[in-house]
Amino acid sequence: MNPSDPIAKHFRLAPTQAKALKKMGLETIYDLIYYFPNRYDTETSIKRISDISKGEVVSIYGRIHGLKTRKAWVKKIPMSEGTISDDSGEIEAVWFNQPYIAKMIHEGAPVEVRGKVSERAGKDGKPGRLYLSNPEIAEVRNTPSVPGDPASMGLGAIGIAGGTQIPSHSLFADSSANFGLPVYAESRGISSRWLYYAVQKIFSMGLLQKLSEPIPDFILKHYNLPGLATALVWIHAPQNENDSISARKRFAFEEIFVIQLQKMRERLDSQRKPAFRITKNQTDLEPFIKRFPFAPTAAQVKAVNDVLGDMRSGQAMSRLLEGDVGSGKTAVAAATVYAATTTPPPSVRDPKKQQDFGALQTAYMAPTEILATQHFESFIKFFSYLNISIGLITGSGCKKFPSKINPTQATDISRSQLLKWVENGEIPILIGTHALIQKQVKFKNLAYIIIDEQHRFGTAQRQKLRRKDDFAPHLLSMTATPIPRTLALTIYGDLDLTLLDEMPAGRKQVITEIVLPGSREKVYEKMRAELKAGRQAYVICPRIHEPDPDKESALNMKSVTEEAKRLERTIFPEYEIGILHSKMTPDAKDRVMLAFKKGTGKEAGGIDILVATSVVEVGVNVPNATVILIEGAERFGLAQLHQLRGRVLRSSNQAYCYVFTESKTGKSIDRLKALVSAKNGFELAEFDLAQRGAGELYGRKQWGISDLAMEGIKNIKMVEAARREAGDLLKLDPTLSKYPLLRQRVHDRSSEIHFE
Repeated sequence: MNPSDPIAKHFRLAPTQAKALKKMGLETIYDLIYYFPNRYDTETSIKRISDISKGEVVSIYGRIHGLKTRKAWVKKIPMSEGTISDDSGEIEAVWFNQPYIAKMIHEGAPVEVRGKVSERAGKDGKPGRLYLSNPEIAEVRNTPSVPGDPASMGLGAIGIAGGTQIPSHSLFADSSANFGLPVYAESRGISSRWLYYAVQKIFSMGLLQKLSEPIPDFILKHYNLPGLATALVWIHAPQNENDSISARKRFAFEEIFVIQLQKMRERLDSQRKPAFRITKNQTDLEPFIKRFPFAPTAAQVKAVNDVLGDMRSGQAMSRLLEGDVGSGKTAVAAATVYAATTTPPPSVRDPKKQQDFGALQTAYMAPTEILATQHFESFIKFFSYLNISIGLITGSGCKKFPSKINPTQATDISRSQLLKWVENGEIPILIGTHALIQKQVKFKNLAYIIIDEQHRFGTAQRQKLRRKDDFAPHLLSMTATPIPRTLALTIYGDLDLTLLDEMPAGRKQVITEIVLPGSREKVYEKMRAELKAGRQAYVICPRIHEPDPDKESALNMKSVTEEAKRLERTIFPEYEIGILHSKMTPDAKDRVMLAFKKGTGKEAGGIDILVATSVVEVGVNVPNATVILIEGAERFGLAQLHQLRGRVLRSSNQAYCYVFTESKTGKSIDRLKALVSAKNGFELAEFDLAQRGAGELYGRKQWGISDLAMEGIKNIKMVEAARREAGDLLKLDPTLSKYPLLRQRVHDRSSEIHFE
C-alpha cells in the first residue's frame, strides 16, 4: 500500500460508496488518512435495550428485523425503518432521507447500532414509544453473548455497507481505551464508522512507516510538535485529550505554514521584475482630491500615502486595502489612479527617462456588471474635468468616455475599437468585469491593477492581468469584508495591509433591529413612514423563486418573485416595486438599477422598493435608500448580513436595517444580536471568528483551507510563528531545494488553494 494508491485498490466499494468518496474529495489513500475527525464522542454508552432512556446516546447490539422503506405521512420524506432486538427487548429505528439503509442491511443480521434515543408523542399525558433517530448502523459477525459486552465479540469480520470486509473489533471496545469515538463528516453511502475502520486498516498495513515528514525537524522540536506518524495516530485514535490537542495543533500549524510559504514565494516572484516608478506625492494629488464632494478622512489620507510610497519604490506593489462598508475605498482608488494616469511612460530609448506624452494605464476589475458600471460612472465624475479617456468593458458591451459627439457623456463603442485604443495606449483607464482578463485585451503600458472585492477573484484570474513583459504592474486589492488580522496574515500573506477604519464625517450608524414573526406589521409601518418621506427601501430574500412544495428539499423561505407580488398587492400597493436577482439578463438588471437610482414614484418611472437577492450585497450605491428588510436572516452569514446592511449606509440620513428571522434557537439569535451590537465590520469579524470559526464566517471552501486550519487561524501566536518560520526558511533556501517534500507540498497547495 502506497499513499498515492486509489482507495478502490484496497477497498471493495459499492457504487454509492465510490460516488460518495468522490464527492467528499477522497480519491487516494493519502486523502483518506488526511480526512480528520470533526470531534470525539465520549458520551456513548453500551446498553441493553431494556435499560435505555430518552435523550441518551447509546450503542446496542442485536438483530434487525422488518427493514423497509416508506414516505413520512405529512412531509412525504423518504425513510427507512426497522426493529432492533436483543434478549431484553426491542426498539424501533428510523432513518429519515436515507431509504438506501433498507437495501444495505440483511434481514435478521447481527448489528451494532449507535444513536440518540428519542420518544414519540404519547396520548393522554402518558410516555410515548422510544426509538432511535438516524442512528449509525453496521453489520457485525455476531452479537455479544451478553448484550452490551463488546469483549465477547468474535475476531471475525465486520461488514460495512457495500461489502467491504475489514478486521473486526467493536468500535466501542476500542474507544474504551481511547479518548473517545472519532466522528467524521459523512456523505450518503459513507458513514463515520466506515471511515474509522478504513483508516485503522490503512494503519495496520504499515503505511505510516512509508510516510516522510514534510516539516523540518528543527521546527518540530522548537514548537514541541509531534512527528507525522505519531500525529496521524493521535488524531484518528487519541488515547487522551492531550494527544488529540497536540495532533490537531500540529496539522493546523502544518497547513498554515505551507500556505505562508506559498504566499511568500509568490511575493518574491513578483518582486523579481521591476515596476513602473510613479513618483507622485500627496502634494501632487491635492488639486484632484480638493474636487471631491467631501473632505478625506485621516484613514484615507494614510491609505493614499501607503500606495504612493509603494509606487515610488521601483518594486511592484502588492497591497490589500481593507475598509468597512462606506469607508471610501473608491475615493482612495481614484486618487491613486490619478497618480498613475498623470505619469508618462518611460522612454523606449532610455527606460530611465520618461516621455513627455502619453500616460501609464490602469485596469480596474469589479466582480459584477452593476458594480463595474457604477465605478465607470464614478470615475467619469472624478476625471471629467481632465482630458482623460475612460473605457468600460463587460460581457454586455463596451463604453467610452468622453463621446466625440457629446464630450460630457459616455458612448457605446464596438469591442474591437475599444481593444484597439487600449492596445495603443489611447485609453489610460479601463474598468471592467472578468472581460478584462480575456486574451484579446492587451495594454501598452499597464502600470496599475485595482481589484475590487478581492475575495471574489481567484489567484489564476488575478495573474492573467499581470504583464508578460519585463515590467510588473502595481496591484491594489480592495475588500469591504472586514477580515480579522490572523486571517489576513494567512490568506493574504503576500499582500501588505492597509485599513480604512474611519467613516466619513456625518455618517450615522445604521439602526439594526431583530424582528420576530409577531412584529412584522410594526416594521412595515416604520418602512411606510420612510417611503412617505421620499426615501427608498430594499427587501432581501434568500431565494429567487418559490420552491416546489412536493420536493423533499423544499424549504419554507421567502422568494423574490412571490414576496414582490405580496408586497405590491397587500402591503404597499401605492408604491412602485421592482425585482433584481442573478438570473436576470444584464440589460434587465441595468434597467432595474437605473429605475431604482432614478428615485421614487410610479409617474416618474422610478422604483420605491427593490426586492432582491443578495446580488445587491456588493457596492450598489443608492444614497436615497434608507431602509433594508432582510428576510430569513439566519440563512445568511454575518459578514454577508453586514454587507447587505451597508447598502443603506450611503448618505448622512438615518438608516434602518430590519432583520427578520423565523429561528428561535439561542445560537441564531445570539449571532443576530452580535450584528446589532457590533459598532463596525471589524468588530463583527473578530466576534464571529471567536464564536463560530473562520470557516463558517468566510466559507473555507472558497479558499481550499481545512476546518482544522481555520480553527488554528484563531490563534495569533500560531499564525505569527508559521509566518516567521516560513520567512526565515525562504531567506536561507528561497527555492526550498533542501526540502523537496515541502517544496512539493507548496506546489500542490498552489493549485489547490483558490482565494476567491
